Amino acid sequence: MKESIQDEPALESQNDQLEPEPTSPEQTLYSPKEEKSLLLKQDLTIIPLCAFIYLLCYLDRSNIGNARILNSSTHNDMQTEIKATQYEFNIALMVFLIGYAIFEVGSNVCLKKFRPSRWLAFLMFSWGTITIGLGGVKTFSATAGVRFLLGAFEAGLFPGLVYYLTFWYRYDERSVRVALILASATLAGAFGGSIAYGIGQGMNGVRGLSAWRWLFILEGIPSCVSAVFVWFLLPDYPETASFLNPREKEVAIMRLKDEGSQQDDKTMTWEDAKKTLTDWRLYGHYAVYFGVSVPFSSLSLFAPSIVAGLGYKDLKAQLMTVPPYVVSYVTQIIVAWSADHFNARGTHSAALALVGAIGFMASALLPPESYLERYGCLIVASAGAFACVPPLLGWLSSNMYSTASVGLAIAINVSFGAGLGQMPGVWIYKAEEKGRGYPTGHWVNAAMLFLVSISLVMLRVFYGWKNRKLTQEKGEGEQVRLFKL
Repeated sequence: MKESIQDEPALESQNDQLEPEPTSPEQTLYSPKEEKSLLLKQDLTIIPLCAFIYLLCYLDRSNIGNARILNSSTHNDMQTEIKATQYEFNIALMVFLIGYAIFEVGSNVCLKKFRPSRWLAFLMFSWGTITIGLGGVKTFSATAGVRFLLGAFEAGLFPGLVYYLTFWYRYDERSVRVALILASATLAGAFGGSIAYGIGQGMNGVRGLSAWRWLFILEGIPSCVSAVFVWFLLPDYPETASFLNPREKEVAIMRLKDEGSQQDDKTMTWEDAKKTLTDWRLYGHYAVYFGVSVPFSSLSLFAPSIVAGLGYKDLKAQLMTVPPYVVSYVTQIIVAWSADHFNARGTHSAALALVGAIGFMASALLPPESYLERYGCLIVASAGAFACVPPLLGWLSSNMYSTASVGLAIAINVSFGAGLGQMPGVWIYKAEEKGRGYPTGHWVNAAMLFLVSISLVMLRVFYGWKNRKLTQEKGEGEQVRLFKL
């Protein structure tokens, strides 16, 4: 048992007063100045492009929430025109998640096999084309079929990007980078509301097409065009990166020798898969991500409807979705940086999940007519629900032991959470509860985030106990790798 644990990397917490890991010989071969310069160069080249890719992905995924009520006052909204009932429309939302859950793991395997730039560009072009196709659907069944395909091709992007970062960054550098990428989803939510407002105002009926059709067409085109740039501009690995000079490549490889994934590492074997699938502590991470995905998905899909239930009508409801996303964006970045800096990912995520839970609970308890107060609670709830996610992903990837296991664990985590975990979020905001302020949706989200917060505290205690045990059991002169917290 001791031997298997020692194979898994982790860092100690200062609170546990554990012995520091010795400096590796490789670390003496480059200066802090060289490392800082390299990190800045990587950040400026990789992170903006990855964030932009995810922004387009999230925009194309969540715009159906805007299309659902766009120009509803004139009965030109999507749900009315495809003649779908409330139940049928929710089914169309859910089949996306089925495709999303099924194709996560296989997509991460393909990313390593075909190179990140090639695979991600292929996914982008595919989902962009499918999004444009949504602008032409006329029935519920066609909508459901196209949404399934959209889920299948978007499935590999987010776990792929998290996996991709392990080839470039050390454990304690990832959470804030994941946050910068994931935070683009909140920007997409803000942009989505603004874009929907503009299209709804000026393009309803242009060339005989309702505004919601133009919304899908105009938001799908950028993904198709950008795929070409991703193919040529996204660097795959430090070893082959054209933007790095030979010395920078050398430093990048040395930095990640023991704390990252490598290009020449073997692809996943059955033995790797078995070790990852039977590593039971990982199921604690998967369960937590399942819980946080319920509010994440419900906010993504129903933010315009929730805001409409706060007294804002039609196009104004689209515009009022922007502030919650803007606040969430800033909160995500600050929390992720702090979680990495203090090696305290579990406690940061637990604290923000608690904040989100309180926001949702207050929304459920306030009277339906308290529109302004409930809108403030929505902002708090959104900030907490979104900001607790990046440290979770950084925490998981930091406590894995090989390139193959990192890719598989991230894919399972996002498949179980963002796939299966988002399905309940499709059903909890019921149209008939609009006049009562959607109490069911708010209570479910509050309960899930309370459970997430408690579970994270338990997982943090477990890792602290493991670290103390490893330290006590090590022999004289023996080095052990401790779990990151």
